[in-house]
Amino acid sequence: MPQHIAIIMDGNGRWAKRRGMPRTAGHAAGASTFKAIARHANKIGVPFMTVYAFSTENWKRPPEEVDNIMKLLKDYLKDAKNFKDENIKVRFIGNLEVLDEEIKALIKEDEEASKDATGMTLNIALNYGGRDELVRATKEICKRVQSGALSVDEIDEQTVSDSLYTAGQPDPDFIIRPSGEYRLSNYLIWQSAYAEFWFSDILWPDFKPRDLDRAIRDFGHRNRRFGGV
Repeated sequence: MPQHIAIIMDGNGRWAKRRGMPRTAGHAAGASTFKAIARHANKIGVPFMTVYAFSTENWKRPPEEVDNIMKLLKDYLKDAKNFKDENIKVRFIGNLEVLDEEIKALIKEDEEASKDATGMTLNIALNYGGRDELVRATKEICKRVQSGALSVDEIDEQTVSDSLYTAGQPDPDFIIRPSGEYRLSNYLIWQSAYAEFWFSDILWPDFKPRDLDRAIRDFGHRNRRFGGV
């Protein structure tokens, strides 16, 4: 079983287009899939999962599409029963400062309500970008050096890891990207250094728990050498 699965939830827009529906319908279907997959992952014992919900580059999309995604996010956050009964600890990672006050308040409530959960930790990457995360981590480390709390010679890989949004968690060992794309898209750049990848042509709204099971079975047959023999 992977210790930390990261998923790039891709293909919502194409799913809707193939059905002659607006892109917003695809995002709604994708949100439903996300809930089903997160619950299934928790049920089968995945310790950590991170999903790519909205990237720093997604602001370039049409305003009406961005507004719809934010509305879906608010609806999810307002659904108090989402994960409270599932024993899932929910965390949000990314630059949350630019989000509107209602969303930030709801995020705080959800994180507080699930903080004592002992099941899967679910990271929702929101306004997240791997390069942005590394820039922020670098600035944080520089501040510690300037203050005298850290010397330049003490900086190592652990220093960087401890300055990322995922500090204290194992790095993703398995990254899943459906929809037929074969790229990382600025996602968990540092953390994915030794991750195994699993690609599929399935569009995210069509991704089922059985597909997650199939991917995990494939992961179980990988020979992970980490640079060794």
